[in-house]
Amino acid sequence: MKVVAIAEERKTKIFEIPKPEPGPGQVLIRIHACALCTFEQRVFTQTTKKALPYVGGHELAGVIEELGEGVDEESFPVGAKAAARVLKNCGTCYYCRRGQENLCKGAYAKSAAAAGTLTPNGLGEYIAVDANQVFLLADDISYEQAVFVEPFACVLNSIERGQIELGDDVVVIGGGVMGILHVIGAKMSGARVILSEPDQARAEMAKRFGADIVLNPVEIDVVKEVKKITNGEGANVVFNTTPVTALASQAIEMTAMMGRMVQYSSMHPDNPVEVSPNYIHNTEIVITGSKSPSVKAFDVSARVLSKKIVNLEPLLTESYAMEEADKAFERALSTETYRVMIRF
Repeated sequence: MKVVAIAEERKTKIFEIPKPEPGPGQVLIRIHACALCTFEQRVFTQTTKKALPYVGGHELAGVIEELGEGVDEESFPVGAKAAARVLKNCGTCYYCRRGQENLCKGAYAKSAAAAGTLTPNGLGEYIAVDANQVFLLADDISYEQAVFVEPFACVLNSIERGQIELGDDVVVIGGGVMGILHVIGAKMSGARVILSEPDQARAEMAKRFGADIVLNPVEIDVVKEVKKITNGEGANVVFNTTPVTALASQAIEMTAMMGRMVQYSSMHPDNPVEVSPNYIHNTEIVITGSKSPSVKAFDVSARVLSKKIVNLEPLLTESYAMEEADKAFERALSTETYRVMIRF
């Protein structure tokens, strides 16, 4: 089988490696598309250091090709479209047994982040995955929609952490693809959504997906404006979808009393944030985070996208063959794009 590997800084190469065979309880998926997450983009630029050549990819979709011993054929029919959650859960740790598989201490043992060099992963033609991490998709779903199952699942986990209630005011900081997915999730939860985003094109895309108010943080004091819009209260829920430390502080400032601030994005660089303990004490705000997709969020994402409750295809900006992987990565790094995928 062929894989696309990051061979050196800003350079990829196609390698041939042994095609995996599904072990007991596993499903072999013939991958047809994989989108490029910011994690793979950071490895491509070597902002995140990994041993090279490195095969990443976890926003994948394809077709079930073969079943391992003990896998039920009716539950996982050969030929069915599917997405896969590549995190490996132990099922026995404190977090797994409390339904927080995304926090499993062993979750990255077989994930895209820990795949290592020249290992079958999303950026390749085949992958063998435990059956309980395979999610069936509608036969007529496009791969431009299907590759969003994993990133939308990450966002749905974040939305659940936010505990949005009907009629809430929600602020989303950042209008990139994950920010817009948060706009969608917040609107589906019954909130009025305020987006903070300086780029006009991204602001317009967010409005297309339901953002009620868009604020330009370059032109105005966003914290003051949010307070003004909410009659001095602040937002009930704030999601920071950017890796900018200063915006994490801003997110806390605009959170209403008894509100929740969710730090969705990882930070690069991971600089500390100053927080007033008295502010937390006096307002009873909750500062929390969101990491990776839970099994529940992945299942909900697969169902929502298969049923076309929301159409995310406009966020799939460009698509490239594996031979054009260098261009795909460079375009994924551009602020002109949302998600870019590679076809296999």
